Amino acid sequence: MSLYESLVRPLLFRMEPERAHHMAMSLLTSGLAPKTPLPPGNEVEVFGVTFPSPVGLAAGFDKDGVALNHWKDLGFGFIEVGTVTQHAQPGNSKPRLFRLPEEKALINRMGFNNAGADALAKRLEKAAPGIPLGINIGKSKVTELEDAPEDYAYSYKLLKDWGDYFVVNVSSPNTPGLRELQDKDALTRILWRLKEIDSQKPLFVKISPDMTEGQLDDVVETSIDFGLTGIVATNTTIQRDMLPSDPNQTGGLSGAPVKSLSDQTLEYLANKADGNLTLIGVGGIMSAADAQHKLDLGASLVQLYSGFVYGGPGFAAEVTAGLRKTLPSA
Repeated sequence: MSLYESLVRPLLFRMEPERAHHMAMSLLTSGLAPKTPLPPGNEVEVFGVTFPSPVGLAAGFDKDGVALNHWKDLGFGFIEVGTVTQHAQPGNSKPRLFRLPEEKALINRMGFNNAGADALAKRLEKAAPGIPLGINIGKSKVTELEDAPEDYAYSYKLLKDWGDYFVVNVSSPNTPGLRELQDKDALTRILWRLKEIDSQKPLFVKISPDMTEGQLDDVVETSIDFGLTGIVATNTTIQRDMLPSDPNQTGGLSGAPVKSLSDQTLEYLANKADGNLTLIGVGGIMSAADAQHKLDLGASLVQLYSGFVYGGPGFAAEVTAGLRKTLPSA
């Protein structure tokens, strides 16, 4: 058992989850967090970008990019900031983040709390992450669904020069109506607007693990038709069937219980896309074996979130070290 698991994590888990998150971020930005740099020899080239490792940090952990210069020191091969919205917003009322330690899971209903695209742009002007950067963009809560394309377009146009790739988040369960934007017509309108701004920037769409096969078919077809780089699979789930009991908390469930559902979605997408889309696998990665399984199913890159919370600062490097060295490229 690592020092983090035996000592640090029990102390952090005595705190309210969101407070513990902010404390961990403060330790990281202050340079006090233990460094576990990634050893060489894990590079992978995907959509023309060289990643020091295929293991990255998922969106949601560093929403505003406050620790951009430090994630490389924890062994991550890339980072995805956001979800960022056009307008700054406080998110949903607290408490809004919950741990399920027995299941190695989290439930969140954060609601895209972030300082807004303008604030992120100012931070990116001074940042030097040293690893590829993805930027995850979403719809502001105050923006009506019919006006979503312009909301996404504002953030995309403002931030496009800093991101190595962008992700259109239409799958969070915590912004009212957002998942309706996964429907073919609504998603088409958003992607059309973004492609008008920049048709060359690598662009992904992040989807829910709760979609039907018909909905997944539509997303794949739309993504290929618009020349998207790929799909991020998956966001959190609103399902609770995989839990031994209902914790009676609304929001998106992540961590070990969502692994099977996310893997099923990833496998279906890989078969349906037939090599025409790059897939980023996220959801339930709690070990190197979990990450390897997503790569075997067809992902070119993987992302950590809940596994990082439970595994600690050395987890990304540990996962990378445990991967087979026949890393994919796309």
